[in-house]
Amino acid sequence: MHPYVVPLKTLFEQNANPTQAAPMKKYMRDQFEYLGIKSPQFKVLMREFIDTSGMPSIKDLDVILRELWALPQREFQYVATSLLGRSEKELPAKFIRTIAYLLVTKSWWDTVDTISGGTLGVHFQRFPEVREKYLIKWRASDNFWLRRATILFQLNYKKETDFDLLCEIIRENLDSKEFFINKAIGWSLRQYARTDPKAVKRFVNTTPLHPLSRREAMKHLEH
Repeated sequence: MHPYVVPLKTLFEQNANPTQAAPMKKYMRDQFEYLGIKSPQFKVLMREFIDTSGMPSIKDLDVILRELWALPQREFQYVATSLLGRSEKELPAKFIRTIAYLLVTKSWWDTVDTISGGTLGVHFQRFPEVREKYLIKWRASDNFWLRRATILFQLNYKKETDFDLLCEIIRENLDSKEFFINKAIGWSLRQYARTDPKAVKRFVNTTPLHPLSRREAMKHLEH
């Protein structure tokens, strides 16, 4: 195990709370084991560890993230996404391969959404050539988590959102019966409606969206 991961693993295991772990596991449909560390305490522990040990070097980050991803308790994947997010403006273009691995391994909405709306969005802005290459592949992927990522990566772009691109990707997924795709479509539209509500209304009114997508998209536009 990488020397950076060893004390990090120890710190989180020492703060495990089995009483909280059971309902946390249940909330995530029993997909993952949990230490039972809730968000406020998690943030405190992350701050404490980074204050003491600093951030890992970029050259070691791939190994560290993959080791954290391999640990059974879900909090360690949250540690990985936290380290990834703190490093996102320093990542080399080729780090997209690590990002892809994290998206398709132990995939669930918690990690996929954190990475997509955060690090992936930043990475695609920093490296347009990477964005072009991977969007083509991921938009057509059989892995719906990758397709969800292509819908969500612009979540925080605001006025820099390429709305035409978002609409194209949404249209490609209109026949999907996958809950996580239809939910992502609605979420992405709802988010962009904060920037351009008229454009979103126009798109929703002229596109045969799934009822879930339509409902999510129009949440704050119908009042």
